[in-house]
Amino acid sequence: MTRFTVNGSPVEYLMDPETPLLWALRDASNLTGTKYGCGTGECGACTVDIDGQARLACQISIAAAEGTFVTTIEGLSEGRDHPVQRALIAASVPQCGYCIPGIVMAAAALLRTNRSPSRDEIADAIPNLCRCGIYPRLTDAILQAARIARGEGGAEATPGPGFGDAQR
Repeated sequence: MTRFTVNGSPVEYLMDPETPLLWALRDASNLTGTKYGCGTGECGACTVDIDGQARLACQISIAAAEGTFVTTIEGLSEGRDHPVQRALIAASVPQCGYCIPGIVMAAAALLRTNRSPSRDEIADAIPNLCRCGIYPRLTDAILQAARIARGEGGAEATPGPGFGDAQR
């Protein structure tokens, strides 16, 4: 048995302890916002927050997650109103949306520890791959999210249905 907290709720997985966290979240907990991209830790689609750090769920076993606090895109905010989500929507960043949950989780972890990141710090903290090529708008949106988080300005758009939802 493996126990930890997911999105504020205690969970216990009766799975092989070496099962990647990604599959426990998706298959056992039905939290499909965490995406399978490459399975090798290269793309970032499976990024979740573990104890305040952006981590790749395909690269950590549930045994290694024992006793931690895991937050997925579904648990980031109740109304999809996290500053990163608001800024990405306002800047029309999401396109196909597959990479967006992982990017949002990586950006949220960055802003938790660095309230005023530079463009270079954003590039270093968000290595996620996006086939749609959202990078220029993404960096600007994360800078805007930092301003929102600091209380220096709001995003024009409000979250609507679908953003951050689990896409299958």
